Amino acid sequence: RWIKFEEKVEHGGERWSAPHVSALPLHSLFQLKTCLQKGTMFLDLDASSFREIIDEVLSRQPEEVELQPELRERLAALLLRQPQHQPTKSPLRLLAELDLSPCRGKAKSRPEPGAQLSETPLEEQLRNRFKKKVPPGAEAAHVAVGEVEFLEKPFSAFIRLRRGVALGSLAEVALPSRFLFILLGPRARVKSYHEVGRAMATLLTDELFQRVAWQAEHREDLITGMEAYLDELTVLPPGKWDPSARISPASCLLSPHRRTAVHAPDRQSHSNGDVAAAAARAGLGHSRSREELERTGRLFGGLLQDIQRKAPWYGSDFSDALHPQCLSAVLYIYLATVTNAITFGGMLGDATANMQGVLESFLGTAFAGFIFCLFSGQPLTILSSTGPVLVFERLLFSFSQDHSLDYLEFRLWIGLWVAFFGVVLVATEASHLVRYFTRFTEEGFCALISLIFIYDSLKKMLSLADTFPINWQYRLDNVTSYSCVCNLLMRGCGGPEGPVRDPSSPPVLSPQPLTAPAGLSRSQCLSQGGHLLGTSCQYVPDVTLFSFLLFGGTFLSCAALKCFRNSRYFPAGVRKVVSDFAIILAILASCAIDAVLGLETPKLLVPSELKPTNPARGWIVFPFGANPWWVCLVSVVPAVLVTILIFMDQQITAVILNRREYKLRKGAGFHLDLLCVSLLMVVTSATGLPWYVSATVISLAHMESLRKESTTSAPGEQPEFLGIREQRLTGLAVFVLMGVSVFMAPVLRHIPMPVLYGVFLHMGVVALNSIQLTDRVRLLLVPAKHQPDFTYLRHVPLRRVHLFTVIQLLCLALLWLIKSTAAAIIFPVMV
Repeated sequence: RWIKFEEKVEHGGERWSAPHVSALPLHSLFQLKTCLQKGTMFLDLDASSFREIIDEVLSRQPEEVELQPELRERLAALLLRQPQHQPTKSPLRLLAELDLSPCRGKAKSRPEPGAQLSETPLEEQLRNRFKKKVPPGAEAAHVAVGEVEFLEKPFSAFIRLRRGVALGSLAEVALPSRFLFILLGPRARVKSYHEVGRAMATLLTDELFQRVAWQAEHREDLITGMEAYLDELTVLPPGKWDPSARISPASCLLSPHRRTAVHAPDRQSHSNGDVAAAAARAGLGHSRSREELERTGRLFGGLLQDIQRKAPWYGSDFSDALHPQCLSAVLYIYLATVTNAITFGGMLGDATANMQGVLESFLGTAFAGFIFCLFSGQPLTILSSTGPVLVFERLLFSFSQDHSLDYLEFRLWIGLWVAFFGVVLVATEASHLVRYFTRFTEEGFCALISLIFIYDSLKKMLSLADTFPINWQYRLDNVTSYSCVCNLLMRGCGGPEGPVRDPSSPPVLSPQPLTAPAGLSRSQCLSQGGHLLGTSCQYVPDVTLFSFLLFGGTFLSCAALKCFRNSRYFPAGVRKVVSDFAIILAILASCAIDAVLGLETPKLLVPSELKPTNPARGWIVFPFGANPWWVCLVSVVPAVLVTILIFMDQQITAVILNRREYKLRKGAGFHLDLLCVSLLMVVTSATGLPWYVSATVISLAHMESLRKESTTSAPGEQPEFLGIREQRLTGLAVFVLMGVSVFMAPVLRHIPMPVLYGVFLHMGVVALNSIQLTDRVRLLLVPAKHQPDFTYLRHVPLRRVHLFTVIQLLCLALLWLIKSTAAAIIFPVMV
């Protein structure tokens, strides 16, 4: 059987083989061409049953090949027999048949010899699981070949029906049929007939020949189509390969359009390298969204176009989220956002004397993210605090302290100016400058942010060794000398419980140890004024080692379960569910291991009270009163820097998220997104909450968790990437959960931080692997003969590819140095 690739019933007739590419003898194709030239042919035959088709074919033979009435009857009786099918059985059905005897099992799966074809589908056809692999709207083609003793010369016929007709129990599954090919002949040429039938079946699965077969009006049209097929044929020389070997299907196949382009004369054979590279970029889908970035020449013209483009999709932005995959995305991105908010909230608290802390980070992320997802042009974007913003906050707080200025009021004016400048940029359609962002810029920015995620996750894990020191001095042989007791010390002149002393005796200066009650814990001992004595009092279980095991185990589990979709184990539905929920399953497994072992690993700490981190501040920041009046004017200077920072950070991320290879069909909204971020600056500045902009890595992880692939694929065919599940509900749900996280603190505190750092590492690695720069860096380490067959390597000299990569790496190193210093505020300008 064929859908796109050939499958054979293995010897014994119990199972189908793995799908493989058909390897045809060249002679069989020439024989097939002869059959099409000389055999019987019916194009657009009007028939409603298989019996009617056979009667028409046998009764309307040309005079030179007309069959005798007796032969026609015998051929009709032979062709109308019920064919033997090998049904595709589920594992449960196979287990149920284990109790059956071989005779009973065979009797149920094979028709009786001589049984007639049924006019209605059989029960086996209706419940055959193989139908799930058939694409919707598909039609069947039947190829019948064999030898018969009563024929003296071969009989062949090619039939195309006017409309698809259900031919009863003829097909393996109940599908309408359109094409039939019959080849019967005398004995001694069985192998030849079989190979011609395989050639015909392979030809009918070819998309280009299918078009010819559908549209052919004469025999010559089919012959021309077959000659075109032969022009594309590749011949493997005998003796250089094993004909019995089965060629596995390729993971990526040429589309019919590209096949015709490749075989066009003089196409790219001597093309210029730069032109070819540009064509390759266009073919791969570069990131520019031309339509969204066209200037209108009117104030707010681009914004109005964004609104008009997104408005028709607003309703579907909620209905498209009704899929189990979205639940997995919500939980995954929620945990990533919580971890990010805690990390940046803690660093903001350290940098601003808790004027902005973890609670402010939680509330700001929930509010800004919810509003952005509700009204933005690209709701798949996740807002977050970023490194350059954190550097600016640290510098601004230090400047305010040095010049005796109120930090929050100064920050409010800067935020108001930034919002004003942002609206001006939207009005003047400044976002059209995004079209000049090249792949060089996009990859450099994405690589830097991904490396920051990887670096921060490793840095956090290494810092655990300070909190939970590793016991380097522990020796198992000295276990008998390890002890720890609690000593409660009472001075001689102590309270009424101290021992009675003669006033004339010398004063007692040394403390007197008292026996501690049995079972007194460390915290109880210290609370009662005692202290710990012994060689094992500083012993801490190897929490650091176990944390690293959780960290690495979570990362590897995420990667393995995410790739489980392409594994060979379990049915496709199970693999898809496991892959969709890979991150959540990895987190749950790691949390379960941590709970079972019971070690005191660092846990996720979420604020449990709705009050400012610093009691000296309130929830509303007033613009006047604490600073001189001229501060509102001076704030313009730092506001210009922040505007550049926000614009570059937001728009580069937007360009990356709206790449054509993601196949987004609802369009982008560069102007609308910038307007939302600008207006949110007003609210977050007035309430003393952090500033937010698009988070590249988390947004990419959000999109990757919402990938859509074809549910029906032919055996051997890779599922087709259909795009991203574009909707607003996952983002809204994530930020609603962020807002109520304060009330979920008792549950969230059971999640170990090393597990979340492992998720962070996975997000950074996935984002880093999504860019071409990573592939080109690997090429630096791979000998030329082992390098992958990338498109750009066919058109660009290898030394130029390496030169481009080295320059990009040097620029990336420069950006990293700038990020690591106080000059990080100019980081977006350097990008």
